Order: sequence, then structure tokens, then C-alpha cells
Amino acid sequence: MKEKPLALEPDNYYHVYNRGNNSENLFYTTDNYQFFLRQFNEYLSPYLDVFAFCLLPNHFHFLVRVKTNNERDSMVDLPGFKNLAGLEHPHTLEKTISQSFSNFFNSYSKAINKQQKRHGSLFEKPFKRKLVTDATYLANLVFYIHTNPQLHGIVADFRMYPWSSFDRILKNTPTRLQKQQVLQWFSSPDNYVAYHSRKADIETIKELIIE
Repeated sequence: MKEKPLALEPDNYYHVYNRGNNSENLFYTTDNYQFFLRQFNEYLSPYLDVFAFCLLPNHFHFLVRVKTNNERDSMVDLPGFKNLAGLEHPHTLEKTISQSFSNFFNSYSKAINKQQKRHGSLFEKPFKRKLVTDATYLANLVFYIHTNPQLHGIVADFRMYPWSSFDRILKNTPTRLQKQQVLQWFSSPDNYVAYHSRKADIETIKELIIE
């Protein structure tokens, strides 16, 4: 019997992860990575704040927080955020977010299946998520997500990897990424950079790792 997926509840932080079905690649070109991020924003930014992410050839990681009712209500008048009414009940919200993830995965899968002339499911189901309950783990989880390309041997230095939020958090460019809050977790940009220069201590965050 399959374990029921963890519910996504307002004002909670989650490590969200998924990979290609049978560990197949999810990304083949630069456009694929860019399209994935655009589709994620389109389908999920009404409900989730993103604090860190990393896209690797056959899997991805996000650190997200589910928005509160008040936060979603304040967005109703913005373009693209018209369908948020009636989401106050947690069960309704969970169903809505799950459906938004499903729509996101389906949209991306259709594009990749057409591009690669493949058929069938692209992603594992259900997507994985883990609740982050201890604030002391947030910085470690950001660090772990960013170091993933190096941990997997994809690059020699994760700081040079283009498809993570590591460098984007330091740049002063408009984005939905919650950069300022991440930097506050590290006290300053300099501490953020210094923290990422240390050796990965996986033992401190192994209970957050869901691979």
C-alpha cells in the first residue's frame, strides 16, 4: 500500500523534489531548463514562494513555502491570479496545489515528449515533498540544494552551475525568488557566500534529503 503524500499546508516550508521516470533525463537543451522555470512560475507561483532551486539533467529540487490565505487574497487583482477565490479550506487548497503541480508536470511533459518523440510518463508519481520543521535546517537545505550538481559529479564547482538559484540570489535583478529572505537567513550576502564555501556536512541535513 502506497504511503499518502504529505499535505502542503499554508505557511509551511517544504523540500520538493522529483525526477524523471526510470531516472530518464528531464532536460536536454538550454530552452528546456528555461521553459521548465517559466511553467513552474505560471502554474505554482500563485500558491508557493520559492527560496532555492536546482535543476539537474534527470531531477530537480525546490525549497518552497505555501502562501497563506491573506497572501493569496492580496494577489487576486494581479494579472494571472484570478482563480484564487474559495481556497480558504486547507483540504481545498491542498487539492488545488496538487492539481496545479499535475498541470505543470503535464504541460512540461507534453513539450518534452513532442521534442524527443517519446511517449508515456516523464516524471515519477507522486512528486516528493518533505516538511521543514526546524529553522536551523533552512540554511543547510539551501546549501544542499545548491551543491547538488557538484555532489552528483555534474560540475567541479557548483557555484558555476547555471541552473540553480545560488548566483541568482546574489544578483539585484527583479525575480519572484525570495532572495532577501534567504540572505537574511545567512545574515548577509558575504556570510551567504562564505557558508557556501565550506565543505558539505551531509550528516546535518540527511533527514531532509529525499533522494
